[in-house]
Amino acid sequence: MTDLPSPVRGVTVRVRMGIGACGPYAHVVADFEPPGARGGFELHSDVPERRLPAEFLPALRAGLLEGLGGVAAAVLVTDGSFHEVDSSEFGYRIAGVQAGRAALVGAGLLPPEEGDALRWATWPGRGDPARAGERGRHTS
Repeated sequence: MTDLPSPVRGVTVRVRMGIGACGPYAHVVADFEPPGARGGFELHSDVPERRLPAEFLPALRAGLLEGLGGVAAAVLVTDGSFHEVDSSEFGYRIAGVQAGRAALVGAGLLPPEEGDALRWATWPGRGDPARAGERGRHTS
């Protein structure tokens, strides 16, 4: 198992599908660090339950594991939000996958071009994906 080589802080994912209609919504902000002494994957949340209910953390965890693709990291969720109607496990799983992939791009484990497919994610070195079309990238 490869370790995340360097910290990637401030990874933000806001999944918004079906704008103007019902659709998955999820929002998380996370800091990724190389794994601790025990190695492996760790997930911690500093976000109050009123902002990000614990019921969404297992789906977020599963998505992060998928997105990191076997890379060991310690992840601290520092912010997030949910929508009472539109948030679901599906949305948080998507958010986790995108956050994990963004961390790999930010840490240099994936080439920058891989970030073009991350529709809802931002991280240090990448601007707002909603404005990506202005830079010739894939837009939402």
